[in-house]
Amino acid sequence: MTAADQVQPVRVVLVDDQELVRSGLRRILRRRDGFEIVAECADGAELPGALAALEAPADVVLMDLRMRDVDGITATERLRADPDAPAVLVLTTFDDDAMLSGALRAGAVGFLLKDSSADDLIRAVRAVANGDGWLDPAVTSRVLRDYRSAPAAPAAAVPDTGLTTREVEVLRAIAAGHTNSEIAAALVISELTVKSHIGRIFTKLGLRDRAAAIVYAYDHGLATPAPS
Repeated sequence: MTAADQVQPVRVVLVDDQELVRSGLRRILRRRDGFEIVAECADGAELPGALAALEAPADVVLMDLRMRDVDGITATERLRADPDAPAVLVLTTFDDDAMLSGALRAGAVGFLLKDSSADDLIRAVRAVANGDGWLDPAVTSRVLRDYRSAPAAPAAAVPDTGLTTREVEVLRAIAAGHTNSEIAAALVISELTVKSHIGRIFTKLGLRDRAAAIVYAYDHGLATPAPS
């Protein structure tokens, strides 16, 4: 019995209008590696019904952006209206900054380009299932600039945020793209403590998610986007 068999697999829903793409994802996200594909949709319009039909909640929705009837941004926005909905990781072939930043504003916790490696896909899905975000480094700086400049971007924070020194350290680490487990190891604290710090950061800064926290850190000098 492998380690993947001894723990609950990450329950994944695939939403993509190309069967060939879904087939490839199924081959990568295998049960023996700790994943279970629990539903597949060919359009965002099918997602609510697919989730409702599941016997147990899904952990991650892998969402394509461009689909015929209901696109990935609209589907994500509708899904995230439910606070108990699974996390959304956008997976797309389109290096389109406006589309990707729109997905973040809709509530996706990250994005990955479809030409990424299988290893990156596995790491991204695991990170998202664990409550982390995942922003593809190939386009992160440009997407964050677009996210930041859009009317729906988070408002500038009040000067006195009330963040503790440790919370600032955690926020910097989030902006650097580190997962909760990596932050815990670097700061020599437990992962549960990291999650508590993140919850307080979100509350104090009025942020909804990890992507907004990253944008906040960039806007306030805690992180600097790499040149594109």
